[in-house]
Amino acid sequence: MSESQPVPPHRLYQRELLRRSRLMLLFTPGLCRGGEANSLAILDAALPLIDVLQIRIKSGARDLFEWTHKALDVLAAHNGLELPVLINDRVDVALALGASDPSRPISGVHLGQGDLPSRDARQLLGDVALIGRSTHDFAQVVLASEEAVDYLGFGPIFPTETKGYTSGIGPERAWMAATATGLPIFPIGGINSQSVSELRPVGRMAVSSAILAAEDPEAAARDLRNQISA
Repeated sequence: MSESQPVPPHRLYQRELLRRSRLMLLFTPGLCRGGEANSLAILDAALPLIDVLQIRIKSGARDLFEWTHKALDVLAAHNGLELPVLINDRVDVALALGASDPSRPISGVHLGQGDLPSRDARQLLGDVALIGRSTHDFAQVVLASEEAVDYLGFGPIFPTETKGYTSGIGPERAWMAATATGLPIFPIGGINSQSVSELRPVGRMAVSSAILAAEDPEAAARDLRNQISA
């Protein structure tokens, strides 16, 4: 979208939701306590306490498509609950689910460093969709901030078994990264109830196992939310 073109009202609204967001959940059924069979119940319990939902399925486009529909059914049961719903990695699946259409419940896509360039994703998805980009260092944050994206992920902050990182880059770098961009930035990686307080200067986070694998997902989500907002 060029500088001279107006930003669509729907995207402005979605951007405002991102700006106010504190807690992003990366819904990964395989990480849920009790396995995939229990995943939708866990999502149902956590939804009222999260601000952004990212669907993260790595087993292929069809599985991602089908799990997204299941997640949207759970969301629809929470009448009046509004939050951005993002597809991890797959622009094609986001398009198939209607990310370019403001009347559809999919808001956009989250892209890793090895995924489609932001400008190409924007051309495919149009001006309405939200686009997020994973970043891992200060230089990537600065570069991504100049691209056609709406928010950034940043990490891994702490060691995390989910992606196999034995060390993290530390919360201090997340604080610095947040000051280097005007975009909402969501620290990610190994964040839990013991470490979340170190991210209060940023005021946001993205988690998966901290909620999905918790004995009480609702209580875990509430605790994380309260701590990041303290």
